[in-house]
Amino acid sequence: MAGQSDPHLSIFSAEEVEFMAEDELVEIVPNMRMDKLTQICGDFGPFFPQMPAQVPLWLAIALKKRGKCTIRLPDWMSVENLSQTLEAERDSQESFQVLPFHYVEISRLLFDHARGDIPDVYTVRSLIEDIRDVRFHKVETSLESFEDARSSAVKVKNLSAMEVNLVRPFVGRALQAFYKHGSPELVPNPERMLPRRPQATDNVQRVSAYVIHSFVFFP
Repeated sequence: MAGQSDPHLSIFSAEEVEFMAEDELVEIVPNMRMDKLTQICGDFGPFFPQMPAQVPLWLAIALKKRGKCTIRLPDWMSVENLSQTLEAERDSQESFQVLPFHYVEISRLLFDHARGDIPDVYTVRSLIEDIRDVRFHKVETSLESFEDARSSAVKVKNLSAMEVNLVRPFVGRALQAFYKHGSPELVPNPERMLPRRPQATDNVQRVSAYVIHSFVFFP
């Protein structure tokens, strides 16, 4: 995975983030009878017609493609709840509303594979896009305040997976730049550090490790 191949960036592709989102649970309404399915991630079922069941999103999509179920829209994706979330996001410029960690990926997958199961699908899509745009603007604002404060860490609550994925590499590069211009002596010198590598308690090494890795904290 891209996030494992380069530990300094720690960034995943959109496809990889979407793949992780497919493990999120959603509710389906089967139209068939099926025995329990035993998967690596757990057991699901048995399934009975018109009896709701919770399954991972990937399984819901697979059954949907075969015409074996409908997918129930998550509560947070209703027009009413999305409208309230959008209003709250616009009203508060310093905080982010609580949404599923993979809200962008979940909604995209449902739009692609279960459009017919979403009431007012165009309104729902528009609201989610507006929410995403407002949150991205606030992320940019948070990073600007981070630059002004010359902080060594960023603490932002309730970011989604995609938002964290976009912010993390920028924060890492920004930290290095701030230390380079503000305190050049704290930026690691590979030639100077090479013979001292065994000294794990060296102050310069501890600071450089802190600078190289980006820090975005969320609950």
